[in-house]
Amino acid sequence: MTVGNEKKEEEKRWKKEEEKSKFLVLTSHSVCLGPRAAMQGRTWTLQRHFDGFPKISDFELKLELLPEPQNGEVLLEALFLSVDPYMRPYSRVRMKEGDVMIGGQVARVIQSQNPSFPVGSLVVANCGWRTHTVSDGRTLTPLVAGWPEDVPVSFALGAIGMPGLTALYGLEEVCQLKAGETLLVNAAAGAVGSVVGQIAKIKGSRVVGCAGSNHKVAYLRELGFDEAFNYKTVASLEEALKKASPEGYDCYFENVGGQFSSAVMPLMKPFGRIAVCGSISLYNDTIPQTGPFIHTHMIFKQLRMEGFLCNRWAHKDKESLQRLLAWVKEGKLKCSEHVTEGFENMPMAFMGMLRGENTGKAIVKV
Repeated sequence: MTVGNEKKEEEKRWKKEEEKSKFLVLTSHSVCLGPRAAMQGRTWTLQRHFDGFPKISDFELKLELLPEPQNGEVLLEALFLSVDPYMRPYSRVRMKEGDVMIGGQVARVIQSQNPSFPVGSLVVANCGWRTHTVSDGRTLTPLVAGWPEDVPVSFALGAIGMPGLTALYGLEEVCQLKAGETLLVNAAAGAVGSVVGQIAKIKGSRVVGCAGSNHKVAYLRELGFDEAFNYKTVASLEEALKKASPEGYDCYFENVGGQFSSAVMPLMKPFGRIAVCGSISLYNDTIPQTGPFIHTHMIFKQLRMEGFLCNRWAHKDKESLQRLLAWVKEGKLKCSEHVTEGFENMPMAFMGMLRGENTGKAIVKV
């Protein structure tokens, strides 16, 4: 079956699930809420662990009855939800079947018993795929102070949020990128990669990016990338990488893994630095990929490769988010969003992101 046919079959299955979700919404008002229940929300749960690429049948839409917030608690209503590549591998190691899908959201406080978060406050919350949540406030992050009215609050899930912090820390803390150096970033038109390239340009570096469509390559050039190419259409990935930077690469921001990494290693300069952020080409494999192996290049070129999670530098987040916001306000950091409408479409948005359908940050508007 071709990719196109697979997608058509997935859409047919999704229409059936959508009818179920409509039934749930229509019948939810007849549910007895009880004396303390103030709200009912919807959640998407992991019905079964993914085997290969996710399927609609791996998810289940459920109703959740929520009590009135008690002392110190708030009731949140999601405005925008994030779908990100990390959810695919994390679902296997951090979740069990039946759990609510993990993820971040921008939410509004609609009831409050917590003076730190009055009604109307906007927060970033790791509440998962939920429309409504009762929270004690301890894990909520207020929107960055001084957020301009003309900057969409959904950017707090992208360039002025976790993806932006990931890009910043990968460049500054891991790669320790310097002005005049050459940086390579793959998946460069995604939520993280597009910010990586722009920050590198702000720092005075030369940037090479690759993406999976001509439209995305054009977007990278609009962002100021020095070189950009479509890895799906080049005759040879190795030759395209050499042509883009004949002298090689000082730093490599890794989002893809697999054969792409194997092609890059011979082109790294001595004492090059590699920030391993993701490996999306491997996430849906049912049979693990193997070699070529990189040890010889690592040894003789004295390379440094480091995996990282951005929460290692959480103590810097407040200052770092202000820096990212300032660059957006100054026009130095541009943001693109791929918006899917409707909470009922969370699984389709997630699967579309894994297929690479998004340019910039993939989000769902409730």
